[in-house]
Amino acid sequence: MTTENNNNSNNKLYETSEKVEKALAIAVVRKGADKDKVFDYLDELEELADTAGAQVVEKIYQELAKPNSSTAIGSGKVEEIKQIIEESDIQIIIFDDDLTPAQLRNLEEEWKIKVIDRSGLILDIFAKHARTLEAKTQVELAQLQYLLPRLTRMWTHLSRQFGGIRTKGPGETQIETDRRLIKIKIAKLKEDLDNIENHKIQQKKNRTNIPKFALVGYTNAGKSTLMNVLSESNVYVENKLFATLDTTTRAFQLPNNQKAVISDTVGFIRKLPHHLVASFRSTLMEAADADVIIHVADVSHKMYKDQIKIVNETLESLNIVDKPIILALNKIDKIKDKDYLHYLSNEYPDSILISAKKIHNITALLDLIQKKYDSNIKKINILLPYEKMDLISQLYDLSEIIEKKDLDAGIKMQVKINKGKDNIFINKFNNFIINE
Repeated sequence: MTTENNNNSNNKLYETSEKVEKALAIAVVRKGADKDKVFDYLDELEELADTAGAQVVEKIYQELAKPNSSTAIGSGKVEEIKQIIEESDIQIIIFDDDLTPAQLRNLEEEWKIKVIDRSGLILDIFAKHARTLEAKTQVELAQLQYLLPRLTRMWTHLSRQFGGIRTKGPGETQIETDRRLIKIKIAKLKEDLDNIENHKIQQKKNRTNIPKFALVGYTNAGKSTLMNVLSESNVYVENKLFATLDTTTRAFQLPNNQKAVISDTVGFIRKLPHHLVASFRSTLMEAADADVIIHVADVSHKMYKDQIKIVNETLESLNIVDKPIILALNKIDKIKDKDYLHYLSNEYPDSILISAKKIHNITALLDLIQKKYDSNIKKINILLPYEKMDLISQLYDLSEIIEKKDLDAGIKMQVKINKGKDNIFINKFNNFIINE
């Protein structure tokens, strides 16, 4: 990754080269670590590198009681890799865990080539695939937050990226100036994202009587394929990690013929950089706004249990804990052992086995979606007096307006609430509830 003056609308800090670079992937693990997991993690890192445009020609790992504070790996491994770099013409080293600024600097000085960590790699991929203004803003914010503590003298003349700002203040070094400029830009991007999020909230308030569903899952679990099947649309599908970033929403029909919308959110992944999770909160919060969440898992993957766990933990970190969730165990067409399918049904008794690609069991999934939605929704009639209009914003926060009618005494409304919020709603609006 390099920092260059870029005049495009995205104003990216990192430019992704079209040239395929030879890469070496390395993991530092604790002694006695599960080797299957280590190899799977390195395989995933290789997929990420491929998405970013690098070709991993070698994968290695080192077991340590704890990472070396200066170089992450031991001095002997540093020398070993130096030899591999020369023999295999390696152009970039990719670590599976985050490195400290000092570790990055020391390793680059030792090896004389680019060294990046997992977060840097994922940020590069997100920068490459961001399409909408919101996604581009989120990525740039995450990049700047990642870059700020890693500034060294290699990061110079960042002021050119923020036209009109002075390049040097009195008594400041170039790095101090760069840090100040980045902090100014971070504040501006956060403000932009808040404005985008507020605009989305207003848009959501105008949507009435439309059931909302969200697809979540580990990246490459088959969410986009399932969306295509449910909505009879043609969402972009590619067998690469983070092929798409922007939330896609499509209309589809429930079994009772009611129109509904379904959103395909960005795929989750282990060790997703916390700056990205924070920056993409408005995108990921599509799941929080849904009436029902459909968690798609690729059960043909050998580490599917870990992936299910990571998705659940990510939802918890976003405080999405009170939503009904359907676990859709996808890609069963790749499983030939019928006994294993029985095992999956017993292991996850509330799940449903599907194949989005082969359109297997999709009708049953739709029936389950309808059932979950119906069981989680409560409709209440209220009459809100005109002198109580100061409560309207709280009404929108706790419910969704299905229909309303202006009367002499106030506004008569039928509202829809999730059963997880019904106690809060009733406590707040109990005096205005009417029976019909």
